[in-house]
Amino acid sequence: MRAVIQRVTTGSVEANDQITGSIELGLVVLLGVTHEDDEQDLKYIADKVTNLRIFEDEQGKLNLSVKDVGGKVLSISQFTLYGDCRKGRRPNFMSAAKPDQANDLYEKFNQEVINSGVPVETGAFGEHMNVSLLNDGPVTLILDSKEK
Repeated sequence: MRAVIQRVTTGSVEANDQITGSIELGLVVLLGVTHEDDEQDLKYIADKVTNLRIFEDEQGKLNLSVKDVGGKVLSISQFTLYGDCRKGRRPNFMSAAKPDQANDLYEKFNQEVINSGVPVETGAFGEHMNVSLLNDGPVTLILDSKEK
């Protein structure tokens, strides 16, 4: 499982001309699932997302998590995180999980984040989406459950 995490002051996602999710202070998480992923992978990524200390404290140090600042997560499924661009000019998405498996693990990831006490807004799985965000910092991190 791969996640691109961006600390934001605002973020929203639109699908089919409707806003499906919107947050203020928090994290935009682009989540990719591969066919090798399981619940251990999603729990690892969910724990990292909710507990990474990437928000500033009173001294300006990155010592606070999204939980600590009362932020939210905007979770967006993104199979293209498993695009292989090493050969040719067209990405190969063979490593991305099939939609049924990907959606199941994506939904379980979202529930795991909610269970940890962080509210979650979402995109629309399998739909074309427009994502808007104001990256704060900028702070952008990449997590991969296979590289723990």
